Amino acid sequence: MWMISGRLYREESAVSEPIVVNVMDPSFKADPFPTYARLREEAPVHRTTLPDGRGLWLVTRHDDVVAVLKDERFIKNWRNALTPEQRAIHPMKESPFGAEMLSLDGPDHARLRALIHKAFTGPFVERLRGRIQAIADQLIDAAAARGHMDLMEDYAFPLPLLVIAEMLGAPAADRDQIRDWSSAMVSIGNKTREQMLELRGKMEAFVRYVQALCDARRNAPGDDLISGLVQAEEQGEKLTQSELVAMVALLLVAGHETTVNLLGNGMLALFEHPDELAKLQRDPSLIKAAVEEMLRYNGPLETSTSRFAREDLEFCGAHIPRGELVMVVLTSANRDRLRFEAPDQLDITREDNRHVAFGYGAHYCVGAPLARMEGQIGVTTLLRRLPDIRLAVPLREIQWRPGLLMRSARQIPVVFSARP
Repeated sequence: MWMISGRLYREESAVSEPIVVNVMDPSFKADPFPTYARLREEAPVHRTTLPDGRGLWLVTRHDDVVAVLKDERFIKNWRNALTPEQRAIHPMKESPFGAEMLSLDGPDHARLRALIHKAFTGPFVERLRGRIQAIADQLIDAAAARGHMDLMEDYAFPLPLLVIAEMLGAPAADRDQIRDWSSAMVSIGNKTREQMLELRGKMEAFVRYVQALCDARRNAPGDDLISGLVQAEEQGEKLTQSELVAMVALLLVAGHETTVNLLGNGMLALFEHPDELAKLQRDPSLIKAAVEEMLRYNGPLETSTSRFAREDLEFCGAHIPRGELVMVVLTSANRDRLRFEAPDQLDITREDNRHVAFGYGAHYCVGAPLARMEGQIGVTTLLRRLPDIRLAVPLREIQWRPGLLMRSARQIPVVFSARP
């Protein structure tokens, strides 16, 4: 089999060609689901190659995805997995962020996670409801009179970015610069080695910015999360300076990127299924179940963050050498027909919906309660304030950002009746 523009073809010969998956191809990103379905059937643990030349194993079946996320042979800290030869050529061997929480395992990860966990639990997040609602209304106020907007640029990006910036104590005026740094960070997997070296300057500037924020809060603490982290102590363990900087940078990026795509992808799913959109408009109380179905149907994360084989191992019939990069495909797992009934259909009243859009196990997304609330408020407010909102272009014309980790539309132009 071979692939052109994201579609698989079978060569008429005695021996089938191996499946080729170009995860960075824009045409593949536009509709990867048929290819993932084929992989689940024929090559559920599949090796491909990244632009920087590294091998990458994609795990696509739901039960296998859960197994990887629980298996201690697949670790986050590449420094403990790679051979000396592999470490020497690793593209991030001198990361300006050092070892941040998502790249750690076991006690190191648990210690850092405990320091921020309380800020993202349900009761603490609930206190933000009024502020999230106010931001959503302000963003719609700014666009309502025009009768059109780019849902991504004018709503999905600024809503969660303003929320996490306020939580951390970062100035709202810096949001465009933070967004630029964030986009650079999440695009690392798309780049060749040479392009990644070019990104280093942006990442170093981001580090300097975060260091300045932390220094300011150390000298003059406020009522924000950075101040809390500077002073935090959990079982006698404080953050080191490098851990603090890495943590704040991670929260600024992960604290909004997931919700951006939840809002964008969720609205696209509703536009694609007008009956479900109408059902939600008639009964807004369905919003919690609807957001869970949006997360399952077309979630914000295409894959998990990176894991590495700690040793030579066998997994589902595949031999994975030590140090090789392994990523589970969350969007594929959430469309697995062995786990979900009618998985390619959006059903906002679906009851059995234990998806893996936020991961699973020890590294389950700590910000999931915040993302869920932002998604619920963001979608409900759009449909209440702009009841005739609709796509301004055919669905097939939506362009997708290249990348491995995120599933994100570049733009979503929408129109609605202009309102003063």
